[in-house]
Amino acid sequence: MDRTQFRRIALALTAAGVLALGWFTAPSRASEEAFIIPPPAADIAPIEGLKTFVLAGGCFWGVQGVYQHTKGVTNAVSGYAGGKASTANYEAIGRGTTGHAEAVQITYDPKQVTLGRLLQIYFSVVHDPTQLNRQGPDTGTQYRSTIFTSDSAERKLVQDYIAQLNGAKVYKKSIATTLEPLQGFYAAEDYHQDYLTLHPNQPYIVFNDLPKIENLKKIFAENYREKPALVRAAKASN
Repeated sequence: MDRTQFRRIALALTAAGVLALGWFTAPSRASEEAFIIPPPAADIAPIEGLKTFVLAGGCFWGVQGVYQHTKGVTNAVSGYAGGKASTANYEAIGRGTTGHAEAVQITYDPKQVTLGRLLQIYFSVVHDPTQLNRQGPDTGTQYRSTIFTSDSAERKLVQDYIAQLNGAKVYKKSIATTLEPLQGFYAAEDYHQDYLTLHPNQPYIVFNDLPKIENLKKIFAENYREKPALVRAAKASN
């Protein structure tokens, strides 16, 4: 276990202990609260074949877990985006100086789930989009709220949706999510893949991420699936 992972678990243990003692009555915004928000006013028309999309919203364990439980997503890989290949490793990005964000590459079938719905889930249950460089107990640019677009259609959809949500004052503060052109995506180390499924009793997961899965199931019931699409299963089938 490296220093960054140890810090993450220690923070979760501390928060869980505080709650158990009754000093606070509920977890943080990132832990359990979700917003019911409207879908994008316009979406990208479904096409044949699989598509990929990369986004970041805090620790990739929870982001990956949410999309692995989303119908139409065939694979969701934890990794790094925004920096160079030479620094795309967990120890380096933990310093917050590489330009990388903990990101997830989502492979999905547009005939089953649109990009607009994936974005709706992102802004609703995945994370708090009004915080730029912080989610829950994690702080730093590597935890930033960012969407990495690969073409003009994706960029326009995201920009229009953010403007729509801000205009409707869905949140008490303006959305802080930034857009960056996708320069490359680098899969994270194997021990980060399927982390939520493999470690459901780990304090960080229990406190910060399992509530996101419950919110997905509750708010997006028609898009929720019980059995996650695991990276290990995808590798085994190739």
